Amino acid sequence: MPKISSKGQQMPESPIRKLVPYAEAAAAKGKIIYQLNIGQPDIKTPEIVLNAVKNHDIEVLSYSHSAGFESYREKLASYYNNTSLPVEKQDIIITTGGSEALLFTMGSITDQGDEVIIPEPFYANYNGFATASGVTIKPIQSKIEDGFALPPISEFEKLITEKTKAILICNPGNPTGYLYTKEEIQQLADLALKHDLFIVSDEVYREFAYDGVKHHSIMSIPELANHAIMVDSVSKRYSMCGARIGCLVSKNTEVIATAMKFAQARLSPPTFAQIASEAALDTPQSYFDEVIEQYTFRRDLLVKGLEKIEGVKVANPKGAFYCIAELPIANADDFAKWLLEDFEDHNETIMVAPAAGFYSTPNTGLNQVRIAYVLKKENLERALVILEKALKQYNNKA
Repeated sequence: MPKISSKGQQMPESPIRKLVPYAEAAAAKGKIIYQLNIGQPDIKTPEIVLNAVKNHDIEVLSYSHSAGFESYREKLASYYNNTSLPVEKQDIIITTGGSEALLFTMGSITDQGDEVIIPEPFYANYNGFATASGVTIKPIQSKIEDGFALPPISEFEKLITEKTKAILICNPGNPTGYLYTKEEIQQLADLALKHDLFIVSDEVYREFAYDGVKHHSIMSIPELANHAIMVDSVSKRYSMCGARIGCLVSKNTEVIATAMKFAQARLSPPTFAQIASEAALDTPQSYFDEVIEQYTFRRDLLVKGLEKIEGVKVANPKGAFYCIAELPIANADDFAKWLLEDFEDHNETIMVAPAAGFYSTPNTGLNQVRIAYVLKKENLERALVILEKALKQYNNKA
């Protein structure tokens, strides 16, 4: 039998999705599962988006330009300009989700064996993208005690070698919800300029900033024009996860020209999803105001509820819609499976994402979980009750 590639064998499983078979088995037995494990908002997609697809007059479903619709890129540039980012349509390549934008980025700026520094915990699929691109991740650990703030720049400098090509951040962070300050972004910019590195910023949660705190983009720093690459997506902003439309943004013309070759190789992003995404840009501000109010309420409910559970430690997120909780257990993977296979409270249970998969450093985050506060009030309240009962029963069974 032919052998699977080493790269394929090394590809990590998704810590978010690997528990799906256990959840499906539990659901088949009639269990009700409150899904705290995945960032799938229950907020309705804007009606203007759905109508754009319903009311189309396309007769031939043809390819688009490899960089995406020109009209969409123009409107997207205007959106960024309205947030004081100097982006033009030629700086944008539309991609099939933020995931493809990250793959195009790694393909454009790294070679086999190159290194990328990433503060951890980080979006789990960065591990997969790095493996697929032959890139080595050099993790630098942020700590729950500091709210997962940016580690000291001196720690970054210790990791920089001749193989270092970029620093990758997620802002606001998935899975931590941490929102980088203006000073932290400037520190990273200065470091990139000093060592001639790229700064890649995954900003798919850029609209989700709470408590009056402002989001600061790497694209806002003029000196970084040739160093900054932004990844963005419509998935969370407009509750359009299934559209699979993202973008790669850079003022560096060589980066864009190189990424375009990857874009041409996959031909074009999906047409209907671009129609929906272009329409989404006309979503009124009132939609975002309501969404931010809803997520702020849910965050406060979740964090306060977690803080009341004995032995649980949690950092208060300032953005996105996730938090990392440290639980009074030894192994979150085992706990997450047990929740689905062996535990129930009135035939109900919860699903969480073990946080070890959000780290690159082995044996780190073993007692942590990521929780997505994407459920309505009564479901979040019920999930907190279930978690408290589950922790007591799990620890007593030992």
